[in-house]
Amino acid sequence: MTLTAGVIAVQGDFREHAAAIERAAHAHGERVETVEIHTVGTVPECDLLLLPGGESTTISAHLHREGIATEIEAHVAAGKPLLATCAGLIVAAADAGDDRVDTLGLIDVTVDRNAFGRQRDSFETHLDVTGLDEPFPAVFIRAPRVGTVGDAEVLASFDGHPVAVRDGPVIGTAFHPELTDDARIHGLAFFETVTV
Repeated sequence: MTLTAGVIAVQGDFREHAAAIERAAHAHGERVETVEIHTVGTVPECDLLLLPGGESTTISAHLHREGIATEIEAHVAAGKPLLATCAGLIVAAADAGDDRVDTLGLIDVTVDRNAFGRQRDSFETHLDVTGLDEPFPAVFIRAPRVGTVGDAEVLASFDGHPVAVRDGPVIGTAFHPELTDDARIHGLAFFETVTV
């Protein structure tokens, strides 16, 4: 069976994410076809879904305007996995702390946008992530920071703040896992929760 992985292609490194999904699938002995999602109608055909980074206000506005937001919510309600990274985490959160971001409420956390600073403050660090045997090389670029955590599980923290969380079938990261050759976060989000 071939799984269909949809990457929301509004902004961000969606091609890098597609490549990471394919590497993770191969590592788990799965077959996957990746599709870019620009408009309504594709999400319901997807087994896996990825919401990349970019500008959270722009992404959230596009998802709601095009009707994709409702499809993403239904995808998660059906128990299908979603990986939301950086701005994707902001959009998926319960509260972005910014009225300009119409969040999806899929991860029971509050998020502080750009809490780790501007572009010049970008950095890379190795994180201990629940579910991974070895530390993960996490790249932070204008990264958000998780504030309060409700029912979500914290998978990784940096400097005392959660930077990777799981809420049911949804994993959110403040960092960009697609910017390394290490596809283990994609594997954790998708192929260790999907039953074929």
